[in-house]
Amino acid sequence: MNKQTERAVYTMYEVANLLGINLPKAYELAKAKDFPAIRLGRRIIVPKVAFEKWLLEKALDKESNGAL
Repeated sequence: MNKQTERAVYTMYEVANLLGINLPKAYELAKAKDFPAIRLGRRIIVPKVAFEKWLLEKALDKESNGAL
């Protein structure tokens, strides 16, 4: 994909693959208040920028608190 056609969001399947978790666990994660999921009808999408920010914040929290 070139820059003009690159999607700005992840599907929950892609989120699961990126995090190395199964799909039901990804949907469970999407219910968390601090997770940047957006519901569009029956679909759930996650903006890439918001996901990367969330992941970085969790990584920094893990360093200071020891939990993800």
